[in-house]
Amino acid sequence: MIQLLFLVLFVEGAIAFLMLVKIGPLRELVMKSLDQLKMGKGPATVKTIAGTMSVILLSTLMSIVKIQNKGAKLGTMSPMDQVLWRTHLLEASLMGVVLFLGFVIDRMHHYLTKLLYLRSNIGMSKEELEKLQKERTELKEKEEKASKEMKQLQEKLSSLSQNLEKLEAESKDKDKKLETAEAHVSALQKQSAELLLEYDRLLEDNQNLQTQILGGNKS
Repeated sequence: MIQLLFLVLFVEGAIAFLMLVKIGPLRELVMKSLDQLKMGKGPATVKTIAGTMSVILLSTLMSIVKIQNKGAKLGTMSPMDQVLWRTHLLEASLMGVVLFLGFVIDRMHHYLTKLLYLRSNIGMSKEELEKLQKERTELKEKEEKASKEMKQLQEKLSSLSQNLEKLEAESKDKDKKLETAEAHVSALQKQSAELLLEYDRLLEDNQNLQTQILGGNKS
């Protein structure tokens, strides 16, 4: 029994050491083994073993108390009682340490699992943060590009507005020139009509004069 307890104590000590100190892939191997142990019927088996050991520990402690009471009544313990007392004390100490280490290993496994989960989430959060920063940089670049394009469009619009104003001014000047030319043409047409009337009158006067001259010659 004592040799088995020493073996279990050594194994638990090795497991606790490997969980505390990372040596290559040994910690991951121990964590996976404990994960598998906690799956299925593993927890129930471990609880049964722990309960059995607790009962044995209680029984051993009661035996130690009985031996001490017997020695107190007799005033001294016999060599056999002393051997039994020391054996039971050693067994109780080993079982107590084994149970305590088992509890420590269980808690260490629980918190290391949480720690690994948090580190994984932190890693994912960092990746998401880097992705968001990258998207933010891209959006900023697109915004700057859009701002430059907007500025260029505004410059083009301003230039087009100036050209439009210039064309409107030229159109107004041409309209004024056209009105002036139309007025001039209208005046020329009027003058031409008057000249044609005057010309017709002169032709008529000329014919009258020729008729009078021809009539005088005949007389």
